[in-house]
Amino acid sequence: MTGLYFPGHWTRPDRAAFGTREDSAFPEAVRQLKEYFAGQRTEFDVPMRAEGDEFQRAVWAEIAKIPYGSTATYGDLARAVGGLPHEVGAAVGRNPLSILVACHRVVGKGGKPTGYAGGLKRKAFLLELERPAGGGLW
Repeated sequence: MTGLYFPGHWTRPDRAAFGTREDSAFPEAVRQLKEYFAGQRTEFDVPMRAEGDEFQRAVWAEIAKIPYGSTATYGDLARAVGGLPHEVGAAVGRNPLSILVACHRVVGKGGKPTGYAGGLKRKAFLLELERPAGGGLW
């Protein structure tokens, strides 16, 4: 997989770059996503390759380390990769593998759900989906 985008996603390649739609092209990814939304999967193991610059790839690698049901702040990621929180935010927003590389787990200072290329309603839904049973606020 090189991309997984939401309708209305902030940043995504020109639709012409996608090629002809083939709904049966990614059966393993579809299966794993269905399991995730059913609460039966916490990690993805489909082959993935995200295109981006070195800094973006470093940020995405850090995002991939955030466990299911957990969050990290933009500041946490900035400290891990040696950048500034706003630079990390830009890289997070360009993540081409939404859900698979769980950028919805990146939150603002104090745990506030901020910025999400798929929309804040989707981010809130995904965070709630991953909330541990009986868990408190993010």
